[in-house]
Amino acid sequence: MNVLAAIADPSPQAAKAATQTIPIVFAANGDPLKAGLVASLNRPGGNATGITIFGPDAVTKRLQLLHELAPQATVITYVANPNNPIGDIEMEAARGAVRSLGKEMLVLNAGNEHEFDAAFATIDRRTGALLFASDPFFVTWRNKLVALTASHQIPAIYYLREFAEAGGLMAYGNGLSEVYRSVGLYIGRVLKGEKPADLPVQQSTKFELVINLKAAKALGLSMPQMLLVSADEVIE
Repeated sequence: MNVLAAIADPSPQAAKAATQTIPIVFAANGDPLKAGLVASLNRPGGNATGITIFGPDAVTKRLQLLHELAPQATVITYVANPNNPIGDIEMEAARGAVRSLGKEMLVLNAGNEHEFDAAFATIDRRTGALLFASDPFFVTWRNKLVALTASHQIPAIYYLREFAEAGGLMAYGNGLSEVYRSVGLYIGRVLKGEKPADLPVQQSTKFELVINLKAAKALGLSMPQMLLVSADEVIE
């Protein structure tokens, strides 16, 4: 029996569109119901199941962390990939969270590596902080994005520890090792004969906060003690 592993959007949607018979185990952003991947979270009912990651709650938490670090920032620029077919779901969650903090949100679109420099050149002077969308394309170019952010001297929060490890200021999100492990376990169960239709969609519940003190020092920021205490890892 073959099994398709579809990691990160838009791979799950592409796999689902390609076959209704081959089992699919996905790791998908947001709500798999809205994305049309399953009929129900408890009983997926088709040929796909998996784990959900990077939901709206995580976006809200990132903005709260960013607010704790840079409360004076009244305008937050959201860096998005316009080519992500479900990017609007997270963007709207970000808008709501920014509004609840009494701030304004601007959107900066960068859909390919050639657009990064041009997009960052248009950053509004009012921007006090950056929030990066949960997009696998950005992970691929994390070194470039971290360097551009540093050159603009703007505090930023990302969605994976890999960004902080590359020199980014702060990251909050799911640990990918746990996500990959969950996907692997489901693939094993499918290979042993279980059907995706009967395997409930899981929600990744393990989040990690990683802070890069070197990046904070370069920005002239004093990291609040409460943030340092709550961090899962502090990079010095």
